[in-house]
Amino acid sequence: MISQRSKRKRNAQRHRKIIVHIAVSADGYIARPDGDVSWLDRPQPKGHYGMGAFMNSIDTILWGRKTYTKGIEMGMKSGDFGPKVRNYLFSRRPQGPLLKGFELVREPIKPFAQRLRAQPGKDIWMMGGGEIIASFLDEGEIDEFRIHVIPVLIGEGIPLIQPRHRSIPLKLLSTKAFPDGVVHLKYRVLKHAGSPIPTPV
Repeated sequence: MISQRSKRKRNAQRHRKIIVHIAVSADGYIARPDGDVSWLDRPQPKGHYGMGAFMNSIDTILWGRKTYTKGIEMGMKSGDFGPKVRNYLFSRRPQGPLLKGFELVREPIKPFAQRLRAQPGKDIWMMGGGEIIASFLDEGEIDEFRIHVIPVLIGEGIPLIQPRHRSIPLKLLSTKAFPDGVVHLKYRVLKHAGSPIPTPV
C-alpha cells in the first residue's frame, strides 16, 4: 500500500510536460509559405482526433508571434480556450493591446520554462509555430511531440521546426491511424545537449 507521504511526494514531484501538439502535411509542413492552412479544412471523425481529451490535460498554451497573428486573421477574438487556461505570447517586437487572456513574455526561454514547470498545474501546450518550437527544443524544453500527419502533400511551406543543423533523438511512444487516413504519432524527446538560439520575433 502506498503511504500518504509517498503520494504527497509523488504529487509534489509531478513533471509538467511541454508538448507540441500539431498537424503537419505528409511532407512535413505546418502551413504554406504565406501561412495558409486551408488544407487542414476537412471532415473530422467522431472525437476530433482526441482533441477534447488533450485540452482537458493542459492549462497553459505557448504562442509564437506569427501563430498568434495568424489566429487573429482567422477570427480569434480572445484567449478563452477553457476555464483557467493561460496563454503566453513570445515576441521581441512591440505589440499593441493583446487579446484578452494573453500575456506577453520577454524573458529568456530557459528560465521562463523552468519557472513555469515549477508551478503546480497541468501540462503545457506548445502551439507553435516552427520558430518558437525550435527555440524551446534547442533549449531542451520540449518533452513530447504529438503529431497528426494529414494525408496531403502541399509541396512547400513552413516546416514543423525552423531549419538548423541538429540531431535530437526521439522515442516513439504510440501510433494511431484514423479512418480518414490521418495518423497520430506520439514521441518523447530524449535528452540531448541543447544549444540556445535567440527568442524568435
